Parts: sequence; structure tokens; C-alpha cells
Amino acid sequence: MKKTVDATGLACPLPVVETKKALKEMSRGELEVIVDNLVSLQNLEKMAKQLGLAHKLETISDNKHVIQIAVSEKQGEAASPSEETGTRSSGGAVVVLSSDRMGNGDDELGRVLMKSFVYALTEMDPLPAKVLLYNTGVKLSIQGADTLTDLQKLEGQGVEILNCGTCLDFFQLASELGVGSVTNMYEIVQSQMEAEVIIKP
Repeated sequence: MKKTVDATGLACPLPVVETKKALKEMSRGELEVIVDNLVSLQNLEKMAKQLGLAHKLETISDNKHVIQIAVSEKQGEAASPSEETGTRSSGGAVVVLSSDRMGNGDDELGRVLMKSFVYALTEMDPLPAKVLLYNTGVKLSIQGADTLTDLQKLEGQGVEILNCGTCLDFFQLASELGVGSVTNMYEIVQSQMEAEVIIKP
């Protein structure tokens, strides 16, 4: 059985959502998903890896990318529990960085405070399970950012650093990402729903 999902033109996280729906309807065979941007392709690849599904990527043109996902009966069962989402259950503390500055008021002071906050995270015990970066928060994880070294230290200590792919694209920073992985709104929401506590400076 072969099934195709045309997710071109769909905004994040719809390509992932539609692919998950299609997988739930399949017991075996091949699912082909077509997207029109690399961020969606990367998100689908990450999902396939997390579900343990064999997959193959193909770029046909700048705005046409395909992922082919193989589904066996056993894998299909694993991929379709009632609310299976394909991401690890994290629990613990989740830190949300939705801006490259901390607080309201003076922008320069806000950036200084945010740099101090990210550094302070590296000294915490226990460390947070995840750091989610979206909107201008993704600017904290790009090459040359004052906070890059500390975020890399956190990642090296086992903290998952997740950057909003839509945000990186919006600010044209995808090629400058220096730490962590690219994620989508589906996983951002799920991470917060599963968190024992959410910290947002």
C-alpha cells in the first residue's frame, strides 16, 4: 500500500499533523509526504526517527521536497496509540525563551539580563529538561550570539535545545543555527503540556 500526503502550502505544524494522521490510518506500506520547504522536511525526518520508521529524503527542487516513510505492521502499531505524537516525554522543568531580551524597558539592559539568565541556567542543579526558543528567542542560539556558548554547554550536559523552525525562517537565520535542533509548534506545545514546571523569564 502506498499513500501520498501533499503538504505543500501548509504552515507549521500542519505537515507533521497531517503525516501523523496518515500514519495512524496505515498498518503497513509506504507513506510519501511532499512539502515545499526544508524546515518541514527536517521536522518530518525528526518525527520519523523518533517513531523508529525507516525513511528516505529527496529534494526535487527548491520548493519541492519528499520524504518516503516505510511502515511495517509492528511499526504502524507503535505509531498509532491514542495520542501518540512521536516526541519523548520529558517531564521536569522546561525553559521557554520567547525573546532575545529579558523583561520590558531598556533593550540593552534586557539583552544583558538574558545573557545572565542563560548563564545561570548552566549552574542549576538539577538542569532543565528542555529549552524552547521561539520568536526572537531563536536569536540566542545562532552563531555569534553572546548566549551561544552557554546554550552549547547546556546541550552538552543533556539539555534538549529546540528552536522554532518557522521563526528561524522568518528571521532568515536557519543557516546560522549554532546549537540545538529545529522543531515545530506541535512539539513546542507538547513539551509545555508535559512539563512539570515551565520557566519563562
